[in-house]
This record gives sequence, structure tokens and C-alpha cells, in this order.
Amino acid sequence: MKLIGGCLLFLCFCAARAGAAEVNLVTTSCSKYQNEIVGPAAPTPTPDPINIVMWLFGYSVAKSGSHYMYGEALAGFGFALDAECKNNPSESLLDALAAVKPSSKNPMDLSSLDCATFSKRHVDLARTDAEGANTIMMWLYGFAVATSGSHLFDPSASGAFPPALLAECAKRPERSLFEALGTVRFSKANN
Repeated sequence: MKLIGGCLLFLCFCAARAGAAEVNLVTTSCSKYQNEIVGPAAPTPTPDPINIVMWLFGYSVAKSGSHYMYGEALAGFGFALDAECKNNPSESLLDALAAVKPSSKNPMDLSSLDCATFSKRHVDLARTDAEGANTIMMWLYGFAVATSGSHLFDPSASGAFPPALLAECAKRPERSLFEALGTVRFSKANN
């Protein structure tokens, strides 16, 4: 719940936007990320900046080899990524993500959370806080893309990810969320 509180606090600083092009983490510079993707003067509509940061956070955690969601680390991660990019504007976004180390306070082990429990919690949260449920799904989407070996953020696939993950969990509700994230298919190329 602290993750949701942190996300909602961060949402207060970000304007919601819709629709965007695919982002290649290897070829996107920090400067472009800050000025065109999450920057306030973005020339074209982009997804909500909090969801982009959540996706990047999930991606970063998976790339580090961890299988934990850190409930209180979003704001610190976002600020650290911002600082890394400001200090190294020509650095690739992928390299910047590797340089940022999120806080490990209040870890939730994705390998010990079964799909049935996760699915129920998600459905309950979606009823009471749809934005919060979507934000958590963005983190999981980033995590899944990283575990698939991809380095592409495709905002157009973000809507297909939640039902695909829930369907994957429904196939074997006893397995861990971590295992389901490694097998979920949510686009033609799975990003």
C-alpha cells in the first residue's frame, strides 16, 4: 500500500498523457528521455510519466537479476534516474538504468507471491483504485519485458499486458507471480 501512496504522490507532479511511439532503451539518450519522453514540453502525447518511470523501474529490477518489488523505492529511483540522466545526457537510457540502484526497503518477493493471491489483490485494487492498479501493472510490464530479453518499451502493448498476465495466472493459480511473468505473452514479438 505504501507503493501506491508513493505512486499517487508522484502522480501529483505528473500530467497524464496518452499515446506514444515505441522507446528503444539502447538508442534513446538520457537527454531525449528527459526532454521528449517524460519532459513537460514533450512535442507529442506520451503515456503518463509515472507509468513510464514505473515501467523503467520494473525493467531495471528485472535486469539486475532481482525478483523483488520494492514498495518504497519509486520516488528514490525516479530521482536517481533523473540525476544520472542530467549528469550524463548522452548516455543511453539502458546504461542509465544499470547505474541506478533502487532502495531495497520493504521488499515483496515475487517468487513467494502465488498467482491466485496476486490476481485477487489486483482485481480488488482495480475496483477501488484503478490508477494504482494500472501503475503496479506498469511495473510488472517492465519487469516482464526485461525478463523476455527485450529492451523496447511499447506503450501500445501496455493495455494487452494486464489481461495476458491475469490469463497466464488463471492457467496455474498456484505458481508464483515471478514464474508467470517469465511466461506471459502480450504482443506479437513479446516486446
